[in-house]
Amino acid sequence: MSAPGEETPGADAAARADGPGAGGPRPGWGERAGWTLAVVGPLAFLAVFFAWPVATLMGRGLAPDGALDLSGFGEVLARERTWRILTQTLTQAVLGTAVCVALGIPGALVLYRRAFPGRDLLRGVVTVPFVLPSVVVGVAFHALVTRGGPLEALDLDGTLTAVVAALAFFNYGLVVRAVGTMWSRLDPRAVEAARALGASPMRAFATVTLPALAPAIASAASLTFLFCATAYGVVLVLGGVGIGTIETEIYRLTTQYLDLRGAAVLSVVQLGVIALALWVAERARAATQTRLRLRTEVPAGRLRAADAPALAVTAATVGGLLVAPMAVLVARSLQRDGAWTLANYTDLGSTGGRSALLVTVWEAAANSVAVAVAAAAIALSLGVAVCLVVSRRPRSRTLARVITGLDAAFMLPLGVSAVTVGFGFLITLARPPLALTRSWWILPLAQAVVAVPLVVRTLLPALCAIDPRQREAAAALGAGPGRVLATVDGPQLLRAGGLAAGFALATSLGEFGATSFLARPQEPTLPVVVYRLIGSPGSQNQGMALAGGVVLAVGSAAVMLGCEWLQTRLGPGRGESAGATSRPGGASAPQPAPQRAVPVDAGQHAAGTTGGNNKTARVRGPRTDGGERP
Repeated sequence: MSAPGEETPGADAAARADGPGAGGPRPGWGERAGWTLAVVGPLAFLAVFFAWPVATLMGRGLAPDGALDLSGFGEVLARERTWRILTQTLTQAVLGTAVCVALGIPGALVLYRRAFPGRDLLRGVVTVPFVLPSVVVGVAFHALVTRGGPLEALDLDGTLTAVVAALAFFNYGLVVRAVGTMWSRLDPRAVEAARALGASPMRAFATVTLPALAPAIASAASLTFLFCATAYGVVLVLGGVGIGTIETEIYRLTTQYLDLRGAAVLSVVQLGVIALALWVAERARAATQTRLRLRTEVPAGRLRAADAPALAVTAATVGGLLVAPMAVLVARSLQRDGAWTLANYTDLGSTGGRSALLVTVWEAAANSVAVAVAAAAIALSLGVAVCLVVSRRPRSRTLARVITGLDAAFMLPLGVSAVTVGFGFLITLARPPLALTRSWWILPLAQAVVAVPLVVRTLLPALCAIDPRQREAAAALGAGPGRVLATVDGPQLLRAGGLAAGFALATSLGEFGATSFLARPQEPTLPVVVYRLIGSPGSQNQGMALAGGVVLAVGSAAVMLGCEWLQTRLGPGRGESAGATSRPGGASAPQPAPQRAVPVDAGQHAAGTTGGNNKTARVRGPRTDGGERP
């Protein structure tokens, strides 16, 4: 028996069980080395492959000759085209957001507050578009409005209307899910009281429900605005020469005019736009946040006659905006020159008409899979290390600040466009000591930068939900630090890890923003090949682009559905709803918690961040396919 005041071995172990700085005696050198590596390794990766390229890019715009020189801003901002592009960027973002919110609120009512057969299937249909690669969506709408498409007579190809419709296709499900999830948890007694006092259903909605939903609406709208303002693949495919965004202009200046300084200036301007949007979003969230009495889940009611307008709007949106473009994409991929044929798919084994490509589409697809697997492996390795550290709750204030800073640092890539990351790679890593632009590994590294925040946001809620006393109990029973990690943290990592792997794989498969700058002609990825084919003349190339888009969409969806099935087989993780919600095909979907401060995806391709000492998860929107999404 231990003497009074003497620590028992079990107590010593329990004191160390919750990680570094948890109190008690100093951990052994092996444990200290492990925790140090878990911090230093990911930070070194972030510094070399994110901070350095972005800082170098900003330096090109602010100090091209080593000294502060803002003349480049005056030169670029004096161009009429620059202001036209800025105006178009903000216009399409505002219009896309307005359409998504206007259509999303009725959709949230129907899909989350009403019960009917097939509701879960419709929820899946609504959320799938958000996780599709942006190039696929661009090609789908191009097939809808271009020559031979059902809407050819409307002459919408290359117009703002087509771009806004595609952006609404992408982000409608985000608004529906964010608003609907909160709506499904609102205490219904306030509405019942208003109705009992004589308020009509519309008045009760306007005076009770709508103010209660304001935080979710503001959060979803701000995230949608960011995704629309940073749209890249969709605008590049649909916009033609008349419609553009800041990101497409950066691509044009870099690839067509080799104006690196002008592109760097626009990248800095875009960072400012994103920062301003985030600030406005946070102010809007704070202004509209109310104290909500949320239940775990409020039973959904049956459809009523009063729901007819919302039901009609939702049915028209799902059928006309979401299903029709993808159905047209599949149908037109089976046609060439007006005849039904499988030639578009059989030609995927060729380089296209007039040798439009240097490799076959199937070779590009194989390269995409290899790159995605490598990127996902890197992202998972780094994400697990970060989450193990960030989920700890040290008693030391200094360590707590370090952990909070580490968590915030790995959210930074969500606030920077993948186009900016790719451009930064191009001008930074082309020279010694790394000289990676000729290396195959440059694509996995760039895509891992985009995917790591999504992995962290997916794994972290599950680890944060673990009661520290479980680790303490395991340590008190004699388990070493490694055994504690394996037996307590391991099952949670395994359950959430399948979903995180799906996010990382799907994000990398559809990534186009950074890849469009970095992919070499002899080693392209499938999204890059699809974009090149859709821009090449000839019915063979156009048909191959449509078929390639179908293959890419099916592949991305299959990856996510497979990973979600695996997660279901393993059983739900504890606390999974705390920060990231699974969606079939791409980024983690934002929960409609009032705390939201982005910036993907969407991506959407949606993700969470933690505040304080990471005991409570807040939602951030990830981009799912490389920043342009998500």
